[in-house]
Amino acid sequence: MSVNDDRNGASHAMWGGRFAEGPSAIMREINASIPFDKALWREDIRGSKAHVAMLAAQGIVGEDDARQIDEGLDAIAAEYERDGVPEDWSLEDIHMTVEARLTELIGPVAGKLHTARSRNDQVATDFRLWTLDAMQAAEAGLATLQRALVTRAGEHADTVMPGFTHLQAAQPVTLGHHLLAYYEMFRRDRSRFADARARADECPLGSAALAGTGFAIDRDATAEALGFARPTSNSLDAVSDRDFALDYLMAASQCALHLSRLAEEIIIWASQPFGFVRLPDTLSTGSSIMPQKKNPDAAELVRGHAGRIVGAATALMVTMKGLPLAYSKDMQDDKPPVFEAHGLLQLCLAAMEAMIADCSFNEARMREVAGAGHPTATDLADWLVRTHGVPFREAHHVAGAAVKAADEHGCDLADLPLDALQAIDGRIDESVRDLLTLDASVAARTSYGGAAPERVREQVAVAREALGMEDAR
Repeated sequence: MSVNDDRNGASHAMWGGRFAEGPSAIMREINASIPFDKALWREDIRGSKAHVAMLAAQGIVGEDDARQIDEGLDAIAAEYERDGVPEDWSLEDIHMTVEARLTELIGPVAGKLHTARSRNDQVATDFRLWTLDAMQAAEAGLATLQRALVTRAGEHADTVMPGFTHLQAAQPVTLGHHLLAYYEMFRRDRSRFADARARADECPLGSAALAGTGFAIDRDATAEALGFARPTSNSLDAVSDRDFALDYLMAASQCALHLSRLAEEIIIWASQPFGFVRLPDTLSTGSSIMPQKKNPDAAELVRGHAGRIVGAATALMVTMKGLPLAYSKDMQDDKPPVFEAHGLLQLCLAAMEAMIADCSFNEARMREVAGAGHPTATDLADWLVRTHGVPFREAHHVAGAAVKAADEHGCDLADLPLDALQAIDGRIDESVRDLLTLDASVAARTSYGGAAPERVREQVAVAREALGMEDAR
């Protein structure tokens, strides 16, 4: 049996005549990446079509040969779209899988496709193209979630809820203000993906194995054909760089942390002691034993998936941390963490958007909890500062004494009798009482970025305009 007739031989025929015996079964299994890098088949064929077009334009490959190769690649794309990518571990990866099928379709002329390139620059290009699309998908998913947050924030610009520190009721805010806090987090996340896309927008194709090529190729042409802003400037860096993948994972990790924080709040809010929110049935589950249960499983899984996404970033960092230039086989493990993180992130974004868009808020319960624990004590201190010029530290002490008195009287601070307040500080008069209500406290927070409903509505309008939402008012 000839080398080319042997399935195992198909792989070592591409390595060259030095490997007469071919890889062992163990080597084939540990070396094969086709089970996961088949996800890059569209990018691989796209890159090959751009490469052969450039080779023909430069006179490196004949026009007829280039046409056969291009048509063969189109035929393979149609097959893969229809039937999926076959997994032949002896062919190692998606690049050899495509080339082997191209050889079956058009014969030896298929071998001309690999002129002036290597699998090193080929995979760097394919993976970079895929990751650029993943970054764009993350930005789109974030924008959709932001729109849901801004819509609900507009609905609840006046809905009073407790603001927490240390998970203790601190000062009253509005639900709209709270939701806009996450809008801001996700705005920064979008900027991180956008920045990562800008850095990744360089084409490695033409760097070959590590040193470039002696053929008179046109790297600007292939970069433009593939939609890159420019070719990479250093061939060693181009084939060994995975910063773009790490940039994606870092941005995804930060985004996952924000998603996890929002999920945690939803989980807390949905619990009976809080009762702030009711999740849609479509994103909740029941108990196998307790029929009354409605569990926030989708939110819990978003919280849990954040750990896996951060783990993916850690995995790739550890893989890359000690690699000398240029390419090492360790880098074959670069794709699974990114593929996994991307799938998880897009799922979490979709789940969180649905939860925010479809949940119902218990406004009465939020207001009830917002009033617990004398949350307007700071307003009393501020009144003393504004009205009588009392140093804040002294005013803070007076307000603390008033809180103690309200506890002793078993009433809210706003209901504490005037004589009890004046017994603490004679400068206090009846006019302060109207400032100690929840609504007055929230309305007073008019500083830029504050919780006052008028400020919330202003920020909703700004956000709607930034997101291109209709009626940005």
